Amino acid sequence: MSSNLHKVGKSFLNQLARNADLLMDTYLSGTVDETADNAKAVAKLTAAGVLRRGEADEPLRLAPSIRTMLEDALKDEKGRQVDTNVGSALATIKTLARHYKEAQHLHDYPAADAYLAELAELVFHLKESLRHSTRSLWSRINNEFGYVGTMDAKIRENQLAQDQVSELLGSLELFRFDELAELAGDARELRRLLVVSLQHTMVECTGELAVVQSRLLALLGRFREIQGRTRLLKGFLLHCEQHPDYQVDDHVARVNVPPLLNQGQRCLAPASVDVADGNEERALIELVGLIRRRERTAAEQKQAQADAFALGQAAAFELTDEGLKQDVDEFFCAVIDQAKQLSALEYHEQQQLAWPQEAWLYQVIGNFDSLPAEQREHFGLDPDLRDDPIFSGVKYIEDVRIWLQ
Repeated sequence: MSSNLHKVGKSFLNQLARNADLLMDTYLSGTVDETADNAKAVAKLTAAGVLRRGEADEPLRLAPSIRTMLEDALKDEKGRQVDTNVGSALATIKTLARHYKEAQHLHDYPAADAYLAELAELVFHLKESLRHSTRSLWSRINNEFGYVGTMDAKIRENQLAQDQVSELLGSLELFRFDELAELAGDARELRRLLVVSLQHTMVECTGELAVVQSRLLALLGRFREIQGRTRLLKGFLLHCEQHPDYQVDDHVARVNVPPLLNQGQRCLAPASVDVADGNEERALIELVGLIRRRERTAAEQKQAQADAFALGQAAAFELTDEGLKQDVDEFFCAVIDQAKQLSALEYHEQQQLAWPQEAWLYQVIGNFDSLPAEQREHFGLDPDLRDDPIFSGVKYIEDVRIWLQ
């Protein structure tokens, strides 16, 4: 049987070699140019299945398997497609694995060897198909889809490649290595083919596809940027064609320069004193020397000393914040009664209190800080802060919120 296959295969390859010119012409043109001179060769190639006709009125074309072989040998990326039919191949692999285990169980070793050889060939083709699909995407990315002429076509090819990457990633999700490991059992050859080899290929292809996807997104952004600039330039050219007398104004003479033309960096940076530069020390000393210092007269100094040491009777005063403190206590009681977060300013407006808002906020904060530790832990305080527009690090308290914890 093997000698007969060897003879038939050798005859088939010799036939391909004898008709190499005809096959390459068909590959490049897409169809066979049937003439009286090549009628006999066309008939033999058609009988051998190298040339096929889809319908009776259609021209002859190369068989898909022969075309795929030529594309792979010539590294012709233009016609190579991504094969994502992994589910059917996995189903066939599982079926052959069960045949192999059954033949081993029945001690039919020749049949088991045949099933194992067929299984190894199918696993090899599946791995090569995945690697071929990844290489095909990489090749199309590296030449930036150079076999299409327009930018719109490049964007469409990029979107097609992204869809193919998504389909490939979805196909890789069909691999269930726990099921394959259970199917292989303790058969060493099956575990090597179904688990080790396939898992290594899947990890490799998954990593490659992740990088491919990121490169496709980067290329798509670049293509869209070029497309936008091209449309802008075409629109300007069309405007010039429709308005032949159009002249670009001198942008320097304008009051407000358009941002498109105002791309130059400023020549002079803002001036500032470099206090760390030792060469400027003399100039800084001179500037400081020009600052006028107010001199006190002898009479003013004596009066200041007399005021500092003069002892007199302390003026009587009384605290006038009792009403304010009472209102703050009522505010804390309202927080306890309502058991929710209350704003000090909102309470101040609702109760129509006569105290200034600043004094009211100071008293609320002071009352909170003066509470005993065992009482303060039942309250929470959250100030609403606002940054100073001029001095960094300076904050203003605009409101205070108190709640019961």
